[in-house]
Amino acid sequence: MTLQHPHTRGDLAQIAVQAMNDRGLQPEFSEAALRQLQGISGPGRESDPAIRDLCALLWCSIDNDDSRDLDQLTVSELLPQGAVRILVAVADVDAVVRKDTPIDRHAGLNTTSVYTGARIFPMLPERLSTDLTSLNAGQDRLALVTEMVFDAEASLAGSTVYRALVRNKAKLAYDAVAAWIEQGAALPAAATAVAGMDTQLRTQDALAQQLRARRRAQGALDFETLQPRAVFDKDRVVEIRQQVQNRARQLIEEFMIATNGCTARFLASHGGASLRRVVRSPERWLRIVKVAQEKGVTLPPDPDARALEDFLAAQRKADPLHFPDLSLVIVKLMGRGEYVVESRGSAPIGHFGLAMRDYTHSTAPNRRFPDLITERMLKAVLDHGPAPYSDAELEKLALHCTTQEDAAQKVERQVRKSEAALVLETRIGERFDAVVTGNSGGNSWVRIFSPPTEGKLVNGGQSFRIGQQLRVRLVTANVERGFIDFVPAA
Repeated sequence: MTLQHPHTRGDLAQIAVQAMNDRGLQPEFSEAALRQLQGISGPGRESDPAIRDLCALLWCSIDNDDSRDLDQLTVSELLPQGAVRILVAVADVDAVVRKDTPIDRHAGLNTTSVYTGARIFPMLPERLSTDLTSLNAGQDRLALVTEMVFDAEASLAGSTVYRALVRNKAKLAYDAVAAWIEQGAALPAAATAVAGMDTQLRTQDALAQQLRARRRAQGALDFETLQPRAVFDKDRVVEIRQQVQNRARQLIEEFMIATNGCTARFLASHGGASLRRVVRSPERWLRIVKVAQEKGVTLPPDPDARALEDFLAAQRKADPLHFPDLSLVIVKLMGRGEYVVESRGSAPIGHFGLAMRDYTHSTAPNRRFPDLITERMLKAVLDHGPAPYSDAELEKLALHCTTQEDAAQKVERQVRKSEAALVLETRIGERFDAVVTGNSGGNSWVRIFSPPTEGKLVNGGQSFRIGQQLRVRLVTANVERGFIDFVPAA
């Protein structure tokens, strides 16, 4: 099929802007915010003697290939008896973006950066998030450091938080680091240029895998959900590529989870309220039990994270093809994460999916407003100053951040559907291998494998079971609405 006017990246960007507006998110910065930006001359600088100079350490960042808003750095130190010290440095965004300024008000409105293939809508202006408040290679930056010591069994032996000046010695990317760790590929050039960085990465990877094993043994849930990303050649979308989980991503994930737990406990130990990230014990647990029963597995009648993780691990091994679809079903039944305010003495709600009692978001202040809130609260404790937010303010912010995060996720999903439709709009009539992923209201949905895309199955009254594999033919790819329709192939 040949289109007279095939869609482009610019069309997707317009769709993304409209989706932002429709969901109550602001795609552009205000004039006041831009004026404030013009008055910012450089990165945060302070002469407080409590700020430690840690620029000489072998810090590195690991992120996506195209990431420019670098929020955190890591460094490790081997200790006696097999213990390891891990330092996680988080960008001190508050040193540049003060509370209740125009830029802060924009960040507080959207509460998160929104990432679409055609356009990124940063929570902070790019001059900040990708430069002045980003932990860029070779640049001295203020940071909050969480120092953690783990014993030989990867049990947390102690932690503390303090302010420091840091310098990123190597900007690295997940896939290249993972290829070196897992496949014996060449060490990335940025790491090769720094003596001792290979040992750093090996030490961090080994500890991260220990931490991962410990969390899963305690009932942390290990999902595999599809995260396709559009690949562009200039203005054209040429491919939808699935993001692959790997050891480098797990390394950062484990250290961020550990840091967020330490941050929550640090604030709790100093009294007052804190903003927590929670996933409640699933109210629809019996629906999860029913899903397991359909797979021949009996789960306990009451929510049990360890039993659910054992079920998921067995299903991943037995049926890897359909595991992403099972993961999505369980994630939806568990319910969304949310932000809540917890005060000293109150019983923590905890994070069911991570099997953690104390958890907050603190490691991405360039792109998540709850992390910036938590950063300000940490600094107030360290400076022995008043709390930057009242309990009433925190309650309003918790609800608002939850609402806006949900809106941002809907924007990203909507644009991903339009990206997939754009890739497929010239392939009407083609046949694909597919698997049925859902049934609702007489309709079915299928996932095709190449490109990794979901769409509606116009089944003409036929009945298909979830997990059934079949051939389908593409009949609709509507870019503006993100609609993709298939029919069973004859």
